[in-house]
Amino acid sequence: MIIAIDGPAGSGKSAIARMVGENTGFTYINSGLFYRALTRKVLDTGCDPANPDHRDQVLQIARESTISWRDGVLYLDHAPVSEHGLRTDEVDAHVAQLSSLPEVRAVVNQALRQSARNQDSVVEGRDITTVVFPDADVKIYLDADIEARAQRRYAESTSELSLEELRAAIAERDRRDRDKREGSLLLSEDAVYLDTSDLTIDTVYDRVMNTIRMKR
Repeated sequence: MIIAIDGPAGSGKSAIARMVGENTGFTYINSGLFYRALTRKVLDTGCDPANPDHRDQVLQIARESTISWRDGVLYLDHAPVSEHGLRTDEVDAHVAQLSSLPEVRAVVNQALRQSARNQDSVVEGRDITTVVFPDADVKIYLDADIEARAQRRYAESTSELSLEELRAAIAERDRRDRDKREGSLLLSEDAVYLDTSDLTIDTVYDRVMNTIRMKR
């Protein structure tokens, strides 16, 4: 069984998907970390994903990378990757640029499908319900207004940006996610929509689990 959860940055996808995985025994897969890991690798080589002159090198790095999700851990080139090290302001500033490249998306999508193969999985991201797993058994779209999402990111204390800067960064990320040629952030027609702006995480979790129970 595949449970697919989409939504913009800060909508609660990761927290809810992780809770669902822990309480159902499903494998939890965070697709955003796949892109973050590749972004970190590209930046470490000195390439800029936004620079057209670096495009060929960026694509070569992505195609030559081995990326997978096993037992709740992301592996890049067969080495485990720390999630904490991928949630930095530098990666935040470049990950949308990298993920906008269709060739990179093809690499990640294949890795996601392989990671979820032959096992019950809950996968979250931005095009999981529409592109990666269009035939998922359960589709959920979590949303929230930009103020609520900025406040959540600020409370996480993983960024050195001010609340105002976080709000602007999230707005820019939203724009890039909507305008991607492939893998743009869209609401699937058969997804259950849930606005989490004024809801507690426990309330969101209960509603998501109720949806899963009805589908099962």
